[in-house]
Amino acid sequence: MSPASPATPEPSAAPTPTPLWQPAPDTVEQARITRFQAWAAEHHGAPAEGGYPALHRWSVEHLDTFWAAVAEWFDVRFSAPPEQVLGDRSMPGAEWFPGARLNYAEHALRAAADRPDEPALLYVDETHTPTPVSWSELRRQVGSLAAELRALGVRPGDRVSGYLPNIPQAATALLATAAVGAVWTSCAPDFGARSVLDRFQQVEPVVLFTVDGYRYGGKEHDRRDTVAELRAQLPTLRAVVHIPLLGTEAPEGALEWSALTAADTEPLYESVPFDHPLWVLYSSGTTGLPKAIVQSQGGILLEHLKQLGLHCDLGPADRFFWYTSTGWMMWNFLISGLLTGTTIVLYDGSPGYPDTGAQWRVAERAGATLYGTSAAYVMACRKAEVHPGRDFDLSTVRCVATTGSPLPPDGFRWLHDEVRDDLWIASVSGGTDVCSCFAGAVPTLPVYVGELQAACLGTNLQAWDPAGVPLTDEVGELVVVNPMPSMPIGFWNDPDGSRYHDSYFDTYPGVWRHGDWITLTSRGSVVIHGRSDSTLNRQGVRMGSADIYEAVERLPEIRESLVIGVEQPDGGYWMPLFVHLIPGSTLDDALRDRITTTIRAQLSPRHVPDEIIEVPGVPHTLTGKRIEVPVKRLLQGTPMDKAVNPGSVDNLDLLRFYEDLSRKRG
Repeated sequence: MSPASPATPEPSAAPTPTPLWQPAPDTVEQARITRFQAWAAEHHGAPAEGGYPALHRWSVEHLDTFWAAVAEWFDVRFSAPPEQVLGDRSMPGAEWFPGARLNYAEHALRAAADRPDEPALLYVDETHTPTPVSWSELRRQVGSLAAELRALGVRPGDRVSGYLPNIPQAATALLATAAVGAVWTSCAPDFGARSVLDRFQQVEPVVLFTVDGYRYGGKEHDRRDTVAELRAQLPTLRAVVHIPLLGTEAPEGALEWSALTAADTEPLYESVPFDHPLWVLYSSGTTGLPKAIVQSQGGILLEHLKQLGLHCDLGPADRFFWYTSTGWMMWNFLISGLLTGTTIVLYDGSPGYPDTGAQWRVAERAGATLYGTSAAYVMACRKAEVHPGRDFDLSTVRCVATTGSPLPPDGFRWLHDEVRDDLWIASVSGGTDVCSCFAGAVPTLPVYVGELQAACLGTNLQAWDPAGVPLTDEVGELVVVNPMPSMPIGFWNDPDGSRYHDSYFDTYPGVWRHGDWITLTSRGSVVIHGRSDSTLNRQGVRMGSADIYEAVERLPEIRESLVIGVEQPDGGYWMPLFVHLIPGSTLDDALRDRITTTIRAQLSPRHVPDEIIEVPGVPHTLTGKRIEVPVKRLLQGTPMDKAVNPGSVDNLDLLRFYEDLSRKRG
């Protein structure tokens, strides 16, 4: 890492800003996290006074006691009890609840006993009409499918894969896989064959669940040729299960979904060790094969109970909708809503069909109480002048949560003004790597514009300078100083753990470095500035790209932007800003001046780019994140095949523009 000093902070004497939202006293009193704190104070020595800051401090200083309290509060069913909470505490390799045995799927289906006829799932397609699946029906299907998987020879530890959209069958397949102790992994059907094979070939699945196609943007997309290619390239498959979403016949040799889920069978839950693999998630893999990240049944169970039941304040009366696909960790997080007895809303369709307001319509019709989306969608709605509060009945929505990238201050204000002025706005930040949040939603704390409310319970989140000194009110590297249960138990095909170690632990030994720039404020809130691996560094001052995007994309002509800092061979530094304009706009001198003036006024002269260049589009990963590092590598002259993994990008042709630009400049 460069020894450059962090970006200059706001003076610490700056006045405390006014909160955008403050929870009402009865909201604080009724929040599950308040009840948990009172109970933990009585039974586990947690502080009774001092609210969330005191509870958080206790949760990281008494880590073992905190996680034991979470397991007890949520009535985690251990089929064999743990010998202790934490065996080995070191990272990587922390040992959670050694000796304990349990099953994730058993906990996800617990509500079927008390509320069999209420909806576990609400499925919504592009007609925007919700279709319920009851708890008893979900449990019956999981029981039937788990028995059929066992009959096919699927054993604990075998991998089961899904090439599926966000449909009820995907949720059923995940739960049946977990019930037998097998390991789930999935990709969305808009992924091309190469992208899927880059992921699935690493883990060698024995079963593939697949659709014949999917509907998106009002059109049908036939994927039968892709499925045939996957079958041909995955030699370990023993069975392929056909789900006829578009109504086609099962291909030769494939099993019918309906036949495997027809029996009336009670689920049999395999009792597995706490650290037994639950699923494999994948990093975006923009510069090589995606990392195959393995998380455990017990670790995910506890982390998600904490995150969903305490931070998101979800329970049996809630309806939880997050716009996601099966190729993004937020889908796995959404499925875990079942752990808190919550009805989860599965939307399979375009976020903007038939119009930009589509997700708000789904939230309205599903009666969502917590609605999660991307910061990019919020900003797109703002730009398209959508009026959710006026045009939709969102009276059930208590909280709108955003992730994927930092929500700019204008996004906070827009949600406050256009949805409801008493709306809880939860900007959250975490990663696929932990399938959870490091910082985000706290129902009992105020919301400040542009800030995440606080670090999460049990997460010793800090901002460090290059020497490992913790910073307050200054920009530093996001680090987590203590282990979290949902940290990977490892990467697949990484026998000596070196790839896992190098991904997070090579900068600060024994401490998780995530690769984000953050500021921890003296009020306990958190500001995310963007990725530290694509940091802008001018004259020794480090800057986050997110700050520039937020300023530039306020201008009505700018659809999207990309800023890159390129170290030159002669020791110079070139910082171009690429802009994708809305149709009908022109990058003339007047617009260039407005961009420059905006950046200088809102940020600093140091943030002003060396050049402003119009581009045909901004490339993204398959989960919608801007691609910065591969573009930087292309601009430094790295050949395309070494700069980027083509299967990880939404539009490879866009990258050729940057490759050509590098060639012309070179």
